[in-house]
Amino acid sequence: MQKAVIIKQELHSIADPEIAAHSSRFFKTGPGEYGEGDKFLGIRTPELRKIDRKYHQLPLNEIKHLIRSPYHEERLLA
Repeated sequence: MQKAVIIKQELHSIADPEIAAHSSRFFKTGPGEYGEGDKFLGIRTPELRKIDRKYHQLPLNEIKHLIRSPYHEERLLA
């Protein structure tokens, strides 16, 4: 699970609260809406793809750790 922790740290270091707020509205995360409760770090897809290229051979157990994350971007990367 070491690489998953490194990936999370990298994602959190480039997080942008303004983008996160916009994503929360766009994905309808309010009460009763389809994305209710989803959390965002505020990272655009092109940035996620750059990180994905670095870790494209992540072991399955590390991917499982990321896919269980409450953060949309971490799950998307997984």
